Amino acid sequence: MSTTRPYPPGDLGPESGGAGASAAPPAATPVGQIRRLRLAGTRGAVARGRDFAREALHDWGWLPAASADRRAAAEDVLLVVSELVTNACLHAEGPEELRLRCTAKVLRLEVSDLGAGSPSPRSPHRPGRPGGHGMFIVQRLCLDWGVVRHADGTGKTVWAELAAPS
Repeated sequence: MSTTRPYPPGDLGPESGGAGASAAPPAATPVGQIRRLRLAGTRGAVARGRDFAREALHDWGWLPAASADRRAAAEDVLLVVSELVTNACLHAEGPEELRLRCTAKVLRLEVSDLGAGSPSPRSPHRPGRPGGHGMFIVQRLCLDWGVVRHADGTGKTVWAELAAPS
């Protein structure tokens, strides 16, 4: 749960290949498929991002969920998409693009924006106070997350990775 992995957008980093590695993904999951949604200048970016992610989850066989664990995994994805897009709206002049990449083990979410700041969980986290919970939620639900600055110096991509349901 760090923000220190500097993998560029679309790079999931090294694959683990030990004996404990899971086999193939469910048949409906197109391994390595990347879906993109342009959000620059659109209204209702959070709802559009969530709907786009929900459609991908249907196409990849995460929804409709066959079990409570699979349903929870899909709901976590939708919540993290909402939080990342909301943060781009509130703190970074709006999101530019949402990307989803599904592999056998991980779903990677990426939100690109033109903002200069870096998201971080509010510390100390105060659950009873309104606002400031977005990155805390991302940190709690995700395997890992981080920020990659764009090479041209204009903006960044905030990424998060969630485990694919078993």
